[in-house]
Amino acid sequence: MTRGPLYAVSPLDGRYARYTEPLTDYASEAALMRARVEVEVEYLLALADLDATPLALDSGTRSELRGLYRSFDADDADVVKRLETEGYGGYAATNHDVKAVEYFIRLHLPDEDAQGPWVHFGLTSEDVNNLAHRLLLKPAVTDVLVPAIRELRDDLADDARQHRDRPMLARTHGQPATPTTYGKELAVYAARLGRTLGRLEAETAALSGKLAGASGTYAAHRAAYPDVDWRAFSESFVESLDLEHAGLSTQVNPCDDLAAVFDALRGVNNVLRDLDLDMWLYVSDRYLGQEAAASETGSSTMPHKVNPIDFENSEGNLTKANADLTFLADYVTTSRLQRDLSDSTVKRNVGAALSHCLIGYRKAAAGLEKVTPNEAVMREDLEANPEVIGEAVQTILRREGDTDAYERIKDLTRGQRATLSDFRALFDELDVDESVREELHALTPAGYTGFGGELVDELK
Repeated sequence: MTRGPLYAVSPLDGRYARYTEPLTDYASEAALMRARVEVEVEYLLALADLDATPLALDSGTRSELRGLYRSFDADDADVVKRLETEGYGGYAATNHDVKAVEYFIRLHLPDEDAQGPWVHFGLTSEDVNNLAHRLLLKPAVTDVLVPAIRELRDDLADDARQHRDRPMLARTHGQPATPTTYGKELAVYAARLGRTLGRLEAETAALSGKLAGASGTYAAHRAAYPDVDWRAFSESFVESLDLEHAGLSTQVNPCDDLAAVFDALRGVNNVLRDLDLDMWLYVSDRYLGQEAAASETGSSTMPHKVNPIDFENSEGNLTKANADLTFLADYVTTSRLQRDLSDSTVKRNVGAALSHCLIGYRKAAAGLEKVTPNEAVMREDLEANPEVIGEAVQTILRREGDTDAYERIKDLTRGQRATLSDFRALFDELDVDESVREELHALTPAGYTGFGGELVDELK
């Protein structure tokens, strides 16, 4: 019996496989094999373009070689794995994943004896790996994660504009504070998400690669062809892969660029975790209602429940993602002397961290689609907490020179419930101009929202 996703060890490949599928082209072992083939093939073609080398590859061969990674499929991945673990095509098992890629390419050369020695010429495995990992991470972020984040940001902005003037009680320290608008609160998250998204895009664009040999000195290259400017060659080659060039390195690309991307993702995730928590609380306070599908079960024992499970799931996945991203950022930037292999297995978990991010984004988006503001509850809560106009009252009285303004409102409201009638009785007793008294009488919780609506318009 063929075992499907329900037997997967990780929920990323099991329960949540439908969410993580877009990342398989960038986060799987087969994807890493394909990226390595791309680096090795393009490097081989670049060597053939050097006047100093005798390597000659005609246009047909070049096209066929590029086809190795452009049409890389499951059968090719199986051949690479067999070259590593059991041997294939006359090659014994390598027990080395990069060497297996080298032999895979050799098997497809028209003249393996003459052209084979130039595959992986002068390189160390990390020259290939550091470039391959970045060739995967960059599109994973830009083509999969960024669109999901931008969609979330745009949804928040649209909802903010729709509800720009809807009054709502704001809470600080969990206590009634002053009125705001629901739209303005959503706009805060849209703006924060836009800023963190910009940082993520900038850090991803700045990913860098190295191609400098076993200890970063180009020693093998220079020994073979001392008259070639290998530093310029390396810079040109790395930039041809749409990466910045890291000229100074050990055998290992220091990976500070990876850490910066991981940290930028954490920034995005922290904004969305904060959103998840607030939306959960708004649902709990009945400020938000949730659309319920007739066929869905909210609780196995309480039929009436509609739980905010999407926000909860998003929160959990983004928290897991951030734990993984913190670990990755800390780990990949260290190496014993010029190289150790502990990062090899660690970097294979980058895809898992990205997958938890993607699930979190999708679940947050699903949660937003299901909620709708409960205007009646929001207004009832405002009317039940008239003391929230106290800030406005004492500020107006300060303007009028009342040195006891704060204390006057504190005595009326601190530790007790004051009604609008209590406030109006106070207003009638004040020694102020009649115009000021009218100004105070006009104050209402629902009308005391400042520039809440206008602030939403600042969203680009």
